[in-house]
This record gives sequence, structure tokens and C-alpha cells, in this order.
Amino acid sequence: MEVFQTDSHYIFVKRDKSLWWHRRTSEFSIKAGWDLSSVDDIECIGVTHGIVGVISLSNVYEPHLIVIKEALAVGVLYPPHLVYKIKSICILSGEEPDTDLLICTKHAKSSQCTPTHSVSSSNNNDASVPVSSGGSSKSTKLFEGMNKTWGAVKSAGNTIKATTQQAANLATKQVKSSVGFKEPKHIERRITEELHKIFDETDSFYFSFDCDITNNLQRHEAKLEENQSKPDERFFWNMHMIRDLLNLNDKTWILPIIQGFMQVENCVIGNECFTLALVSRRSRHRAGTRYKRRGVDEKGNCANYVETEQILSFRHHQLSFTQVRGSVPIYWSQPGYKYRPPPRLDRGVTETQQAFELHFTKELETYGRVCIVNLVEQSGKEKTIGDAYADHVIKFNNELMIYVTFDFHDYCRGMRFENVSALIDAVGPEAGAMGFHWRDQRGMICNQKSVFRVNCMDCLDRTNVVQTAIGKAVLESQLVKLGLSPPYTPIPEQLKSPFMVLWANNGDIISRQYAGTNALKGDYTRTGERKISGMMKDGMNSANRFFIQNFADSFRQCIIDLMQGQLLRAEELQEDEVLDTILQILTPESRAPLRGYYNPGVLGPELQFLETIVATRCAAMRQYQDGVDGNANQPRQLQFLVPLIVIYPLILISQKLLLGAL
Repeated sequence: MEVFQTDSHYIFVKRDKSLWWHRRTSEFSIKAGWDLSSVDDIECIGVTHGIVGVISLSNVYEPHLIVIKEALAVGVLYPPHLVYKIKSICILSGEEPDTDLLICTKHAKSSQCTPTHSVSSSNNNDASVPVSSGGSSKSTKLFEGMNKTWGAVKSAGNTIKATTQQAANLATKQVKSSVGFKEPKHIERRITEELHKIFDETDSFYFSFDCDITNNLQRHEAKLEENQSKPDERFFWNMHMIRDLLNLNDKTWILPIIQGFMQVENCVIGNECFTLALVSRRSRHRAGTRYKRRGVDEKGNCANYVETEQILSFRHHQLSFTQVRGSVPIYWSQPGYKYRPPPRLDRGVTETQQAFELHFTKELETYGRVCIVNLVEQSGKEKTIGDAYADHVIKFNNELMIYVTFDFHDYCRGMRFENVSALIDAVGPEAGAMGFHWRDQRGMICNQKSVFRVNCMDCLDRTNVVQTAIGKAVLESQLVKLGLSPPYTPIPEQLKSPFMVLWANNGDIISRQYAGTNALKGDYTRTGERKISGMMKDGMNSANRFFIQNFADSFRQCIIDLMQGQLLRAEELQEDEVLDTILQILTPESRAPLRGYYNPGVLGPELQFLETIVATRCAAMRQYQDGVDGNANQPRQLQFLVPLIVIYPLILISQKLLLGAL
């Protein structure tokens, strides 16, 4: 779609129509698109794939129009329509666009060519391939394992260094700009930067020109047959941003976008070729980041609610199986600055029960029946949430709901994640009765009658492992139905790798959207094995999550709320207070009568040790300055000795941050 610019409007031309957006008033209007010769000072500034929507904040952020600059074809979800992933955006406003759009070949003065791949990156990839030297395979594997472990250790060190430097840079930047944050230009720049981070760096947003991807295959086909093709408003992520376009009642300009994940893998079993696809749709309701959005709201919407659909396409057959995940649907939160703050219940039983029943009423209307799989710990800090969840299920007393508890950490203690099979065996009869959606060229063969609703505390790491196991069991059943695999046999070897890659990538992307890092336990989902290198990566991701939740999530949460129409006043916009947060983390909840930390939590011994060293050094320096000690070399020795000693408690602190989640 071509984009033109005048002094007062941006004009989008598609076939015989044109959409005009006023750069000052933010009003849309539709006109004929075949003749623009009567418009003065018109200029073609490029092409776009579609309109994401308008975002504005009174007196702070004048209306800005977000359009898709670059998109990448992902694959076919519902044949024959392609699905695309947003790679980058361009933001249009009363001033010039914040970045150049792709060149319009029809109106460009000179053609320009952009390479489709990087030669240097290709060479680097080639250089990373190990060359066989004729040694024994066992020794090669040994050295490969050592190299991987050493690489993980080096990567962990680099991550600690980078994270520390990032915190320091943020703190320094905040000191310099603490006065200017309330300036409109500063806020405008920060919002624009955050929008680009959300769209350009997360690989999270997908769309299709000709197909509704907000609905799973079962709902999609049912609505087509009833001539009621409407997007599922739960997953219509930019619905609020294009509300003015929706009021024009012209589908030409409407491009529903989902946030989540999609990937399509080509698979081969014997001589048969087919595709396996995975698509996850995140709800726009109660959207946000990990510690800023927990539990349920008054409308029954849950944090981190995701519908994940696994689609097998073979010849004229399409088989679809859907699961959902979502935060425990009660009022709860985890306030504080500890590494893992203890969860707490925020409202009374009666008020919570109303929101709980509202949530599951919607679930039952959508999916028919619900099998709850609760993975939170049945002891320790998580017990409060698990017990409250069970109590509300009992109070609801609905025959269409099944409640299953599985203490993941207890059953899989010692990295024995294969023990998840005990859960799969237990819910096997329910999975068999649940079925899946199956259709061919003549129509529907059978439908999925219910859904698994899986949760842990964050609905990320444990949840992804269990949903992967459920998806694998269902896929094995589907392959038998299609005659691609004999009964009572595991998934074929040729299918293991693409299947696990799909679910591992899904877990990483959903985790990035909610927690800011890849999923933990991802090595098991990806390879079926738990390794030391995977533990190291989990440690790094845990440290990064701790950093992100305290130093980056507040502002991002505000921008997400702004895009969903939940943030209405400039006073609600919050920037992460880096310096104050650092002090909160290092300051205990209560001070002891004497010097020292009384109850600093998980980092207590290390912080006490560090405080003692610093205090000792200061005392020694004062003694030298007062002339008490006549040894002139002692301060110089302390200057070199004390930093080396200080490194030790810092290493212990980093170790606890890295390994605290394991």
C-alpha cells in the first residue's frame, strides 16, 4: 500500500480507494484513490504493509500513527493464506516520519537494491562448523561438552558484566535526566523508543491479509459456515488502536494483529510430507509484564492468558488441538524487591469468588469443558496461592470443570523432568475424551470438546514443559488416526526435532513478552535432556529477569496500558526509578539497633560481609589520615587488597542471583 504525504495529511492508497489521516486532528476519512493530481505538494514517501493503529496521550504525546515498515512471511496457517511477522514499524506524526519507509518502486526516482542476507554472518556461521581431525568420536564429544560448558561459564560472566554495566548506565542516565523527565519532548522520545523496542525487537506480532488468525481453526471454520466471520476480540491486539478505523465500516483498512508466536515446520515421515504449525495468541486483556500484572481483574480477565494451537496439515486433512494457559484467577500479587517475593492474597473470599466465576464462565462458554492443571508447589511460598485456587474451585462446584494438581518441583526434583509422564498418564483419559478438531476438504469430521488450562506461578517455564508433553501425546494419537504411525508407538524420530523446536521457540517468545528473557528449562523442551549448560543459561535468564522486573518493566507496562486504552493521564506514566530501586534492594526491611543489616533476605550474609569490608577500609584510611599508624605503605596495600576481597562477596551475590531459581 502506497503512502503519500502532504502538509496536512498522510494518504494511504489501496486499489481504487484512499485513506486520509489528518496529521493534526488524527481524523480518518475515505476517498477515491484513482486521482491525487488535484492535491498540492503531494509526495510519495514509500510503501507499508498495513496500519497498526493510533496512539496518543493528552498534553504529552500528540496522536502518532503506527504503520508496518517491514514484515517477514512465516508460513501458511490456514491454507492457502500466508501469515506474516512484523519486523519493524514506522511512526507517523505531525512532524516527519521517525524512520524511512521502504521505497515505492512506482514513484522512486532511482531503483535501489537491498541484499537479502549478510555475507559476513554467513561466513561466521561457516567458521563455527567444527572440522573433523580424525580423532576418536568419544574424545571429540568430550571436548565438545567441555567447550559448551566453558562457553556457558564465559557467557554467564559476560552477562553479569553486561547487566551490571546496564544498571550503571541506567543510574547515570537517570541522574542526568531526572529533571527533564516531565518535559514533553523527553516523554515523547521515550514513548517512541519503547514502541520500537516492543515491535522491532520481540518477534511478537503477526498478521494475515486474507485470513483471520485471531480465531483457532475450530472457531474460524464455524464462523465461516455461519457467515459470521468476526475476529476474536480477546486476541485482536490492536483493536483499541484502530477503533476510529473500525467506525468507518470499511474492511479494506482493517488489519487485525495478534501478539504471540507462530512457526510452521515442514516434516517428513517415510515418503509422506506434511506441515506442523504452532500458534500462540496472547490476550490483550490484563496485558503486561510479569510482576506488574498478576492474577485476575474485576472482569474475569487473567494475566498472561495465552491460547496455543497445534496444527497438523496432511494432504487435505487439518488437525488442530488447542490448550490455554493463564495466571491463577484470583486476586494476588508479589510486591517487593526480593529476588522471589512471597505471593500474597489481595482481596477477600467473596470478592475473589465473583471474579473467579466470571473468568471460568467465559472459559466454559468458549471451550465447553475445562480441565485445570495446577503446577504450583503444594508447600512453601506458593502454597497460599495453590490452596486458594482449590478452595474457589470447590466453591464454584461446576460439573464441567476438572481440577488436577501436580507439584512440578516435587515430582521433577533433581532435574528429572521425565517424571511429567506421570501427569500425562493421569490426564490421558481426559485427553482422549477431549479429542481434537479434524476437517478435510468436505468439512468438519470432529471437534475438540474441552480444553486443558495449565498454570504455574508465571505460566511460563513449568507450564511450557507440561503443555509440550500434552501436545506430544495428542500428536501421537493424530498420527495414528492418519495412518502415519502405528498404534502404541512414540513419536517418530524424524518428527522429534521439529516438534521440540516448535515448542521450545514458543516458550522462549512467550517468556520474552512476559518476563523479558527466554524460558527456563528450555534445554529440556528443545532436546529432551537437562544439561549443565542449560542450568547456566537458566541462571543467566533468572538474573536478567530480576534486573528487568526492577529496572525496566514499569515504563513498558505504562506503554502497553497506553496502547490498550488503560492509561489515560500523563500523571499515570511512570519511569523506572533506577537509583531508588537499587537502594530498596540493598536496604533491609527493618534496621537493627546497631550498624549492619538485620533482615536483608537472600543476600544477607554477602551484604554483611561487604559492609564489614567497606567499614574496615574506611576506618583504616581514617587512621592513616589522623597519623595513628606510621606505616605509609598500608593505605596503598589496602587500596589493592580490599578490591580483591570485595570481589568475593560480589561473586557470591551473583551466584545466588544466577542459581536462585534452580
